[in-house]
Amino acid sequence: MSAMERNANLAGVVVPFLGVIAAIVLLWNSMVDWTSIAIMVAMYLLTAVGVTVGFHRLLTHRAFQSYPLVERTFAVLGSLSVQGSVLDWVADHRKHHAYTDTEGDPHSPHVGHGHGLRGFWHAHAGWLMETQGQADWRRYARDLYEDPAMRRIGRMFPQLALLSLLLPTVASCALHGFTARGALEGLIWGGLVRVFFVHHITWSVNSICHIFGRRRFAIEDRSTNVWWLAPFSLGESWHHNHHAFPRSAFHGMRWWELDIAGLVIATLARLGLAWNVVRIAPEVQRTKLIA
Repeated sequence: MSAMERNANLAGVVVPFLGVIAAIVLLWNSMVDWTSIAIMVAMYLLTAVGVTVGFHRLLTHRAFQSYPLVERTFAVLGSLSVQGSVLDWVADHRKHHAYTDTEGDPHSPHVGHGHGLRGFWHAHAGWLMETQGQADWRRYARDLYEDPAMRRIGRMFPQLALLSLLLPTVASCALHGFTARGALEGLIWGGLVRVFFVHHITWSVNSICHIFGRRRFAIEDRSTNVWWLAPFSLGESWHHNHHAFPRSAFHGMRWWELDIAGLVIATLARLGLAWNVVRIAPEVQRTKLIA
């Protein structure tokens, strides 16, 4: 990883955190309203769906098929989460599955960086300064690498990261009567605070969901299900289920396992925008249950 890439990743961790501090100060001074909160929630859902449905279930695992335009739209939405380019994200995640919790895993809390708090930090955010973006595109993301449109979206990541902050700033400015205060609220709440939440919820799947939680399938890695994280991660925290059946479009496999991303995919299928949706039959699930 080059010094520039490392510094960019460090900025991606630190700057949203500073935005949260600024938001706390502004909240203390009542510089927030429901319009700003609505913009933050809308941006959170759009970009989180871009990661969970787009980057993860569609582009990484091919859990369903869709039109090229839909794929590219999800690639852009995922890029607006400011978690790196689409090719880097997909390649890193496929490498994670290839080496889960063994040497070579980009962000395991159990190998290469000690255990306990040190391992947790590496899996959560430390890996961004060490192993993020190092998976070979030709090996781990060849399908995207050979797609000119996806390579173009990947190259546009710096501009998309700026757009991710510009969109809520402009929206809030307009909805607040084109005031400087409205623009500032949009930048902080819909921009920096939202990026902070999307980042740390996503990273919690890497860290928390490989240390704490429950398991029910007999698989070799140390992934877990964490129920309380499911609403915020849109269902990604049923992470043990996912590692047991990586190509499943649905990570929640029981009726009570809330999986918002799975509901989005089911809606796309009903609209004719998704097909060949991978579902794991109950009898197949039972073959992997812990005895």
